[in-house]
This record gives sequence, C-alpha cells and structure tokens, in this order.
Amino acid sequence: MSSDPQQGPAPAVGPREVPAWPSPWPYDYAVEGKARTPAQKVERLVPPETRPPVTTTRRGLFGAAAAGWGAFAAAGGVGSLAVVRFLFPNVSFEPPQQFHTKAVGEFGAESVDETYKETHGVWMVNTGGKLMAISTVCTHLGCTPNWQAGDQKFKCPCHGSGYYINGVNFEGPTPRPLERFHLFVDPVTNQVVVDKTRKCQVEQGTCEVRDFYIPV
Repeated sequence: MSSDPQQGPAPAVGPREVPAWPSPWPYDYAVEGKARTPAQKVERLVPPETRPPVTTTRRGLFGAAAAGWGAFAAAGGVGSLAVVRFLFPNVSFEPPQQFHTKAVGEFGAESVDETYKETHGVWMVNTGGKLMAISTVCTHLGCTPNWQAGDQKFKCPCHGSGYYINGVNFEGPTPRPLERFHLFVDPVTNQVVVDKTRKCQVEQGTCEVRDFYIPV
C-alpha cells in the first residue's frame, strides 16, 4: 500500500500503550505476550516499598506452637469427657416406683388419701372393704382428675371425665377405669408399700387379685 504524495508518508505505528491500573476490563492486559500471574498482579497493586516487612521471631513461633497444642489438648479433653459420660448411665430424677405410705389402720373407711398425689401420682383409697392404690392419670388423655369429696367422685378438669371412688368411670369421654397398682404390707414397718412397676386394669378383671388390694 503506497502513501499519498499529497498527504505525506503514513505515520509509523508503534506498540499499543497499556493503561495504568485499574484496567477497564475484568482482566488485566498481557505483558510481553503473556498473561499476568496472581503474584504479578499483587505486585502492581502493592508496590514493594509499601509492603510491611515479614518478620518471624522465636517468641512468635513458640506462641503459635503453644496455641496449636492447647487446641489439640482441648479437643482431646472434650473427647475424653464424652467417653466418660457414655460409660455412666443417665441419672433419673423421677420419684421411686416403690415407696412406703402409712399403716393400714390410718386410712379411714370410705376415704381418699391424697398425700401421695403430687409426689407419686397415687391416691390411697379405702372403699368397699378394700384398700387400693389408684393411679391419678386420667385414662382419656392423661390429665390429673380432682377428688370431689362432696360428690364422692373423681372429676377430670380437662374434658369432664368422671370416676366413682373406686376409680370406675361413669361419665365423660374416658374409655375405661383408672388403673391400680400393686401394694402390700411391709412386715418390718407394718406400713403399706405401693409398687408402681405392677398395675392392673379393672375392665380386664385383673384387679381382683389380692396383689392389688388389701382387705380392711
């Protein structure tokens, strides 16, 4: 391609000037035909004369080592505690399932003793010549009925279930009588002992066994 004599010779084309940082593009321009490495880019961003000197002291090394060993020891201690906790059974804070009450003669005829209602979930009931340990759990949805001495019945405040003094249901949505627990007289103390690990259900006819009542 020849130059126009009227316009003079065409200007010489030199190397393209690389703009200063930051680049207008999401990538940097190539340097001498090669892409910039991350180290080169960092070097352009932070000149060598402005970088803080990297110093390593003996105290720093010992501090880092102590921190590392401390973290390792803490992790090992936590693991050891977990192993020790696994070896021991869970502690139950529930009341004992077997407990002493009173002597048989201390339960009056046709009466409901509520002494053990809150602590053990049991009513001691003396009715019809039988001393019984009756559960305080409603057989409908598990609420706790109240003994109404004036009406001679247990009445559940949740859904209105009603039970006679012997725990047999007669009103409300409850499907069956209150459960009863095994009881016996301790030959040493002459006190009645209630054993909640054994229970009976009136509707199944299992409560007529002497294990679930004491003749009075």
